[in-house]
Amino acid sequence: QELMDPEAKPSAPRLPRYEHHVQPCLAELLGTALFIFTGCLAVLEEPGGTGRLQPALAHGLALAATVAVLGDI
Repeated sequence: QELMDPEAKPSAPRLPRYEHHVQPCLAELLGTALFIFTGCLAVLEEPGGTGRLQPALAHGLALAATVAVLGDI
């Protein structure tokens, strides 16, 4: 009887488990690792005049690159 009902809305297809759970977790892990890695590298050898600017730019550029690469997920 459900097939004959013209007002019945089709249900959305279920995503596979990989796309629903694993892929977003991997993207989060990769993005966080890149973010922390570049931030730590930015402050290893601090040249005299950069102060807080170098770590801030490193974190901002790492975040921009991560969003650009993993934004579709």
